[in-house]
Amino acid sequence: MSKFSEYIGSQFGNPRGFVGAVCCVIMNVINRAMYKNTIALVDVSPDDKVLDIGFGNGYLSQLLYDKCKCDMYGIDISEDMVAVATSRNAHASRDGKLHLQIGDCCNLTFDENTFSAVTSINTIYFWNNTAKGLAEIRRVLKPGATFYNVVYTKEWLDKLSYTKKGFKKFEPEELISLGKAAGFAEVTIKEIVKGKSFVVVYK
Repeated sequence: MSKFSEYIGSQFGNPRGFVGAVCCVIMNVINRAMYKNTIALVDVSPDDKVLDIGFGNGYLSQLLYDKCKCDMYGIDISEDMVAVATSRNAHASRDGKLHLQIGDCCNLTFDENTFSAVTSINTIYFWNNTAKGLAEIRRVLKPGATFYNVVYTKEWLDKLSYTKKGFKKFEPEELISLGKAAGFAEVTIKEIVKGKSFVVVYK
């Protein structure tokens, strides 16, 4: 694995500076099917609160707010992305419905039973503790609420040069088992692109 590929991979996990901003735009393009499916699945009202884990440049937050006008919360480990995503979501910010912060999904600062939905697109590869992260997400979800965890298949990630280091890769069965161990009552898989991507729906 070249140093350049390793650097690019690290930017996908923690976007920083100009290169990080460019990587986020690239992700918005190549992950289009993921965003489309997530928006179709999330069904909340303007009175609800939604948490997006690893919001990056705020692209998904923007799409969700345009659809639902709900309170949009987000955590990301990249300080640089807070400013970028806030600028992108100026409408929600003016409405007082944008709440972004630096954070780690393994140590959420929110109260129990806060969110009607939690979303994550391509972040679980980088969590320090997968089991703890899922347990924390379950804790902050309201009863009956859903976590939409959107990922690429291990098979697909193995084909990419920049995922050789720093990426945890999961088979669907692993993500189902981890979700059940974290206390989710129901875990199902919805295919997005055959052999390439899917969403794990944790209820």
